[in-house]
Amino acid sequence: MIAYLSGPIENAENDGANWRELITPWLKVEINHDVFNPVLATRKIISNLTNKQFREMKDTNPTKYKNLIRQIIDIDIKAVVEESDYLIVNWNKSVFRGGGTHGEITLAYYLKKPIYLVNHVHIDDLSSWISSCATEVFDSFDDMKIHLSSIYK
Repeated sequence: MIAYLSGPIENAENDGANWRELITPWLKVEINHDVFNPVLATRKIISNLTNKQFREMKDTNPTKYKNLIRQIIDIDIKAVVEESDYLIVNWNKSVFRGGGTHGEITLAYYLKKPIYLVNHVHIDDLSSWISSCATEVFDSFDDMKIHLSSIYK
């Protein structure tokens, strides 16, 4: 089984890498699942640039930036559609300034893939669309881990 680790990158602290680095070993050790980590995929695409250079490109070279973003989008969509069995979503305030997480969730829902959403925003700020796409919504990663262990262990 492969979990796609969905959540904000562009406007998230450390590009959203921290929670993905924490959950990956647990998934591998506790339930023997692999992951697709879009942060790592993005870093491969922009490996010749610093993160600052890449983000500045949005203003300094918008055409090149758009082409790089499209490469990232293509890889992420392929991973959701062809390479993952379910999504783990970290839903926090950073997601409101992006679009990828919304799209990944909607696509996975359409494909009938399970979506396990860990919500860190007030319930009034959680989109009805997003929460309705989710198979399960959790208040913490610990709660999600208990649930995933009961299903997959």
